[in-house]
Amino acid sequence: MEAISKEVLSGNRRALARAISVVENGGEEASQLVRSLFEYTGRAHIIGVTGSPGVGKSTLVDALITECRKEDLKVAVLAVDPSSPFTGGAILGDRIRMQGHTLDKSVFIRSMANRGHQGGVALATYDAIRMLEASGYEVIIIETVGVGQSELAIAQTADTTVLVLMPGSGDDIQAIKSGIMEIGDIFVVNKGDLPGANKSASEITASLELASSKAEKPWHPPVIVSIAETGQGIGELWQAIKKHKLHLSEAGLLSKRRMDRIQAELSEIVADIARRNLKKSLSTNNEVKEVLDDIATRKVDPHTAARQLIGNMFQTIQY
Repeated sequence: MEAISKEVLSGNRRALARAISVVENGGEEASQLVRSLFEYTGRAHIIGVTGSPGVGKSTLVDALITECRKEDLKVAVLAVDPSSPFTGGAILGDRIRMQGHTLDKSVFIRSMANRGHQGGVALATYDAIRMLEASGYEVIIIETVGVGQSELAIAQTADTTVLVLMPGSGDDIQAIKSGIMEIGDIFVVNKGDLPGANKSASEITASLELASSKAEKPWHPPVIVSIAETGQGIGELWQAIKKHKLHLSEAGLLSKRRMDRIQAELSEIVADIARRNLKKSLSTNNEVKEVLDDIATRKVDPHTAARQLIGNMFQTIQY
């Protein structure tokens, strides 16, 4: 792992790709790699881009990369796709829409499957971000499909969350109804050449103004109409992202967001360790099998059994 660590720090793209594969697979190798590079992390601006399938997120991210490169920033993209609950596979097709940056050595694009983790964000995403930071990437864009809780998950992972909507799809009204308005730092109505784009933007703006008047938030999320295919509105979006980062820094909120991210990650790691140990125990531990039989025969309820198992598991837990 020491050799990979040195190559990642030197900016070697092949080593970086391998390092991300290692942390995706997990295990002791992943832990060693994170341990060796951890002190070189925490420097990048992490931007989350989420929204329903078909709203043009990948095209918008591609245009955002162009804006970053105009300022000579090293930019990386992690495109997280939901995995199939049956085969574990994922489409991982976002890189196809970002072909224009393939030859740029200051751009790194990687697709990842969420491997069944709630919220559409892979547990390994946190460590993949660290690999990218250690390799010198200054802007990291995480793109994920809006599937239920993914908006909340990406907001916990990113410094700045961009929620992409589309006119005429009902997403704008759904966002207002479901409380997603509280999660987005910046709202983008993409495909602004479609009918109703300005109307959608006005409705979202009105809803945000109503929400901010109640909450008295210091940051008022902008609503931007864009046409990602032509680049229209992308410059404005990039300026809004930079303005939001400055706001977080000046208001002392950046460190709070990152502490929230650490708490979310720590919770997921502990839950993942417990889940793996329980799964192993279900097939190998006679005591656990007896507990299952007791539940099946109604001798004990699942809640009581779970509390007993947790107490036993934390005494013999394997990392």
